Amino acid sequence: MAAVYEDKQPYTTAPATSIPSHDTSDEISLQKGDILGQESTDPVLNAKMHLVNNAIDEIGMTPYTWRLFCLNGFGYAVDSQILLIQSIIATYAAYEFQPGFGNGMTIAAYVGMLVGALFWGLSADVIGRKYAFNISLLLSSVFCIVAGASPNWVVLGLFVCLASFGSGGNLVLDTAVFLEYLPSNKQWLLTLMAAWWGLGQLIAGLFAWAFLPNYSCPGDPTETGISCGWDNNAGWRYVWFANGALVFVMSILRITIIRLKETPKFLLGEGKDAEVVEVLQFIANKYHRPCSLTVEKLEECGITNDTTDRHGSLSAHAGSKWSPVEIWVHLRGLFATKKMELSTTLIWFSWLLIGTVTPRPLAETGLAYPLYNVFLPQYLRTRGAQLGGLSEYEQWRNYAIANACGIPSPIVAGLMCRSGWFWGRRGTMIIGTLLTMAFLFAYTQVKSNAQNAGFTSAINFCLHLLAPDPKAPPFETPKQHLLKPVVFRDLR
Repeated sequence: MAAVYEDKQPYTTAPATSIPSHDTSDEISLQKGDILGQESTDPVLNAKMHLVNNAIDEIGMTPYTWRLFCLNGFGYAVDSQILLIQSIIATYAAYEFQPGFGNGMTIAAYVGMLVGALFWGLSADVIGRKYAFNISLLLSSVFCIVAGASPNWVVLGLFVCLASFGSGGNLVLDTAVFLEYLPSNKQWLLTLMAAWWGLGQLIAGLFAWAFLPNYSCPGDPTETGISCGWDNNAGWRYVWFANGALVFVMSILRITIIRLKETPKFLLGEGKDAEVVEVLQFIANKYHRPCSLTVEKLEECGITNDTTDRHGSLSAHAGSKWSPVEIWVHLRGLFATKKMELSTTLIWFSWLLIGTVTPRPLAETGLAYPLYNVFLPQYLRTRGAQLGGLSEYEQWRNYAIANACGIPSPIVAGLMCRSGWFWGRRGTMIIGTLLTMAFLFAYTQVKSNAQNAGFTSAINFCLHLLAPDPKAPPFETPKQHLLKPVVFRDLR
């Protein structure tokens, strides 16, 4: 199968081993190199995947796909909100609770996201994309709201962890579900969808700007002598309530507006050919689009996961879907061939390293996210204190402006990926990386409040140029959603 991004070409007949079909127009190429050698693992599934991809291309973009773009994109926004909220309110909650370990909440957030990504990413192969997709965001919204009523630091950390558990799992599924319905010539939209991450940051920043300057303690009680409680330090709670309520509304809208059907590619991996055709034909008929895929065409390819003619197959599934053996089967599918093994490893390693410089992705990326974006409020506050003349209101205003600058850059990145002037995704990543590096070095030489705000905004813009690009696999598999969760979030 072809690459997952916009350079993925429609599938055409080629002089290679092909699977029988009704007529020559339906023959599907199994040309080597299409899917990094995946035809050697399960040629039947490979052939069926080609047919399904052709059907999705035939249907094209529909209002259903655009709704997925918007409401899946909000899942991106939620993850960035959760990460930023806990860093935004940490200082003000600490004023009230006087914790012994001030960074405990940041650790709780990342533990929750690590476990959530692993749990929901793997369970999506067990219970299906549909239920994991809907449940994970709903859980996150509930625990966001409850976190605002926390009576102490430990309970707050627990609810932050649980909210992160939901949002971390939700993010894994947002791209997988959207990608599995996306036509090949529109897959550049996956890069564009990263704009929602910036929107989530902006929302968190705006809520902080609205509540914290007006409903917070004047400072640390040990320094000011003024105790902090609900009556004079409720701003951080309002931030949780407001964000949680917004996420809850969006989680309900995802259930009521999208009414997500199980993705065809998950059903295909389960061997449910009739349901695959039913889902695609339903969308085609609803939006008056052509769809020539039939059950007979899929059945002619053979039986998915049939091991009678193959040895060492990846399809030796366990008796129970919840078995560790079954989980291992799903993970092993990402390393089925040498090319897939190399590609999977490079994708994971890229996220690991990108985390050293980016405030974005996704809670699945790497090593040093907290060193910049999670601690950005502290950077702004301490820089403002050093430079002088910056009020609490102005600090949070600058924070919101800096976060807003992360919205247009994925749009620019998407256009750059499509353009022949920037060497596609690779050139876009190189440009974004170099610009980010330059502004990070420049930030260390800030001499004024205007420079402080300007360089922070520039860093946020450039970071989001490079961050959206490596997030999808260069091969297609029913397990592609597993590429992102198994990245070392806990290294943070």
